Amino acid sequence: MRKAILTLTSICIMVVTYSQSKQTFRDPSIGFGFFLKDFFTPVNIKNNSFGRVLSKSQYGKVSDMSFGVNVNYYEGITSHLDFKALLGGTFTKYGKTPNSLSKQEDFALDLKAHLNLKLFTDKAVINPYLTAGLGLAEFNANYLFGSINYGAGFEVNVGNGSFIHIQAVYDNILTHKNVDNINYSIGYAAPLPKKIKPVKVEEPVLTPQAPVAVLEKDTDGDGITDSKDKCPSVAGIAKYNGCPIPDTDADGINDELDSCPKVPGLARFNGCPVPDKDRDGINDEQDSCPNVVGFARYHGCPIPDTDGDGINDDLDKCPTVKGTKENGGCPEVQKAMNELAKSVYFSLGSSKINSKVFKTLDEVIAVLNANPTSNLSIEGHTDNTGDESVNKDLSQERADVIASYLKKKGIDAKRLTAKGYGSEKPVANNKSREGKSKNRRVELKATY
Repeated sequence: MRKAILTLTSICIMVVTYSQSKQTFRDPSIGFGFFLKDFFTPVNIKNNSFGRVLSKSQYGKVSDMSFGVNVNYYEGITSHLDFKALLGGTFTKYGKTPNSLSKQEDFALDLKAHLNLKLFTDKAVINPYLTAGLGLAEFNANYLFGSINYGAGFEVNVGNGSFIHIQAVYDNILTHKNVDNINYSIGYAAPLPKKIKPVKVEEPVLTPQAPVAVLEKDTDGDGITDSKDKCPSVAGIAKYNGCPIPDTDADGINDELDSCPKVPGLARFNGCPVPDKDRDGINDEQDSCPNVVGFARYHGCPIPDTDGDGINDDLDKCPTVKGTKENGGCPEVQKAMNELAKSVYFSLGSSKINSKVFKTLDEVIAVLNANPTSNLSIEGHTDNTGDESVNKDLSQERADVIASYLKKKGIDAKRLTAKGYGSEKPVANNKSREGKSKNRRVELKATY
């Protein structure tokens, strides 16, 4: 233990001495952070393996970890290597194993000295790094533990030398009175204020100068004397009698470079306005359809027809489902339901939906979503084979299972009714096999 203390002290002294004698790449910085101390994951890793701990989620729970705070000191050694010192404290439980932790929490103090090996320089926005070092921990003012620490993390550059650091460090305990642990931490650090050295200002030595000849006045310094300058207070050129090159349309582009000198425009269009090829009043830079006349609300494109039914979306009450002009762009609901009901069937004596029927029911949902004011009555029917009470129950189950599927897919239960009629409403003669088949059916009736 004494060797660990002497080694940790020696590292701190060498780093401070080296940073004072060499160029410092990261300015001395101070920061604070928060950490969670995990005793359970290292034990599971030793008893099993790192891969098994990850695959079986055998890592420690946050509720079992100890929360603490720390203060950090950083100083650059090279452009990719930093020295870090940490002082942290937490209320926790120590022991040889997690199961032998003391029942009462006591205060623990951690002191660590690390070297951070960074992948990039401090100019990078995100900078991953590896970290390793030695640590000391004091628990309940009675126990002193030494550890070898190693881990990884990354820094997030937030400007002006400040950064956020996130890391995980494994504490490999050197003494027998404690158990290995992992520290997960996040913190913020900023450079310490620099001392500004006073700048000595030397007084200029004045030397006598020869008399200067009196020249004609040129107030704006454009090389044209005031007597010949029509703009004596503004620098100009001789071509315009001492005045600047004019900008007739005041668009910031002088007339000699402006292809449209009387109309305000942009430099990238040589002083002319942004063009509008289709002349719909929306310039080409804002027009998603620059060659077709359109409308501003559609970014210069014509009114779309999303479902391709020949009725544009502005007039289509069901813009995502094909419909008819007479029905405001929506499909004829009952006609659609009659057609879809033909594909809804069950196995003989069963109320389980056949997998091939799901596609049909999804089409029913699409029609209901396209017609939000419509409701749906689901009617189940059977032939007259067997006991009527059984048939009645079977037809009700078939109607219910369809209603349940529609509800799970988002159709409001208030829009649905389900009722089984057994064999009491045949549509064909039950004396023939064909007639019985027609009577075993489901009817979908739209209501409003």
